[in-house]
Amino acid sequence: MILFKYKLINFLLILTILNLIGCNQTKVIENDALSPEIKIDNEKSKITEGKLNLTVSILPQKYFVEKIGGELVTVNVMVEPGMSAETYEPLPQQLSNLSKSSAYISIGVPFEQTWLEKIKSANTNIPIINSGAGIDKIPMIGHHHDHEEIDEHHHEQEGEKIEAENLDPHIWLSPKLAKIQAKNIYQELVKLDPKNQTIYKENLDKFIIEIEDLDQQITDKFANINKRKFVIYHPAWGYFAKDYNLQQIPIEFEGQEATTAELVNLVKEAKSDNITVIFAQPQFSSKTVDTLAKEIGGEVVLLDDLAENWSENLLDVADKLAQSMK
Repeated sequence: MILFKYKLINFLLILTILNLIGCNQTKVIENDALSPEIKIDNEKSKITEGKLNLTVSILPQKYFVEKIGGELVTVNVMVEPGMSAETYEPLPQQLSNLSKSSAYISIGVPFEQTWLEKIKSANTNIPIINSGAGIDKIPMIGHHHDHEEIDEHHHEQEGEKIEAENLDPHIWLSPKLAKIQAKNIYQELVKLDPKNQTIYKENLDKFIIEIEDLDQQITDKFANINKRKFVIYHPAWGYFAKDYNLQQIPIEFEGQEATTAELVNLVKEAKSDNITVIFAQPQFSSKTVDTLAKEIGGEVVLLDDLAENWSENLLDVADKLAQSMK
């Protein structure tokens, strides 16, 4: 009962803050779909010390935006270090701070489906920019699927209605898709701050080169490896696996861990394929991971899908995966 009262009070507080943001916000942006140009208001500017104030959902987005925006942007992150984008709920202070943002750059993580609508309804002047525009998302693959038929399963779904929550949101974990996101971010920064287009374009070109170099380095790491499977707690690495012809075998799917029978089969598969590492994310805690590692006589290794240093992190992930497959 006490917990219920606490949640109710917190929910009412958040609604109040959202309402205040909407009522008190000075209009600084004229609506132009979701890509308006910024206008400076003398009383309440959304440009701080010559910088665009931008809000993103997760830390890897901060990396992308800062690579392109450089010293011309200040980036606020909703999902802070150690938090999970799967279960995150915005803090009241974070919602209040949104009134200072020139734009919100979304990426499709779960909490956005609920909270972006509330933010837009209470704060109509803030443009919501979809950094994943133009990306064809793949379905999330759970432990009950055939891991070798991801592409086939995806093509069978073409023409059918796939619920948004069943599509894999982890598009930032693919260097190939990161290039699309980078170009989307660049285009929107230019619309918000057209006078600095040349700087944004130079930064974008440098970032694209960085991404392509990273992609080649990762490709080289898997070039002479025959084993392609890896077991992981949460199926965050579908796009990464697709890029480099790997097969992720998840333990958990949509908040549900594998059944006892599925775990027995997973142990058999791991032993048959000589898999000795179980991967997990630092944002998730599960006794099943430790138990599974013990059953196969292996170890648990962490892969962080939300690390801020995106390029360095993906290279580290590739190292760990490649090492586990030797």
